[in-house]
Amino acid sequence: MGDSSTNSLSDLPILPPRLEDSHKGDYGKVLLVGGSRGMSGAIALAGMACLRAGAGLVTLAVPDRCLDVVASFEPSYMTVPLPCDEQGRLTVAAQEHLAELADTATCIACGPGLGRSHRVTDLVAWMYEVLPQPIVFDADALFALSERRDRLDEPAGPRILTPHLGEFKRLVGNDELEREKAEMFAAQLAISRRVVILLKGHKTVITDGRRSVHNTTGNPGMATGGSGDVLTGVIAALLGQRLAPFDAARLGAYVHGLAGDLAAATFGETSMIASDIVAHLPAAFLTLEGTGQ
Repeated sequence: MGDSSTNSLSDLPILPPRLEDSHKGDYGKVLLVGGSRGMSGAIALAGMACLRAGAGLVTLAVPDRCLDVVASFEPSYMTVPLPCDEQGRLTVAAQEHLAELADTATCIACGPGLGRSHRVTDLVAWMYEVLPQPIVFDADALFALSERRDRLDEPAGPRILTPHLGEFKRLVGNDELEREKAEMFAAQLAISRRVVILLKGHKTVITDGRRSVHNTTGNPGMATGGSGDVLTGVIAALLGQRLAPFDAARLGAYVHGLAGDLAAATFGETSMIASDIVAHLPAAFLTLEGTGQ
């Protein structure tokens, strides 16, 4: 599995300092793609987390049927409507709009609340194979990629995949994988497909095939709906601030878990919800700054 270590505070990647004359464009124009009718909250959580993790400009590209709901969660991100079907899921007609939006994006994240359909699968596969920007794929976008396993060999740019164990089993087409063997498979898949894989779970592993680290933050209270969407937003924000994909995934996992630990200290593991993790991201970043990271 290549070099393996622990994702500890002492060797975390460091965000570059903010210059006094900097502006919002210096910290990334992040495009988040997702949402569908009944799952508007997922992409909204990713957007709020992206802002709290330091992205300069955040745009949520969502089905037109749920745009007003998504926009109502947070005034600090922008929203763009995309064509969708009667169930509020994106269609391939959104491809042209996304191509235009991607032209000005520093990086992209796709998946939270996206829903599943053949048209969604085609759209996600197109993003993977054509768009050159760094892209984080999560949630339903991973399901779409698992439907196109034979076409994952040629990503058009840097890719970060963030599956939990069940999603990873679908990606590799092996329902019998245990956690330890899945980590080995993740490293093999990462190096053969030239991607970064963040395999979520207890001691999340981040690997590019040559290097692998286990994350040390987080707690069982984070096993709640929306937690993964928050992680997607955090990683996308770090990509937008010009961290390399492996470093963005490492630091993103650590800060996300640390915010979860701070939230658990406030609310307890039983009662914390995903938005509590977002609310504690500022304290998590302040903790890192206080240690010189």
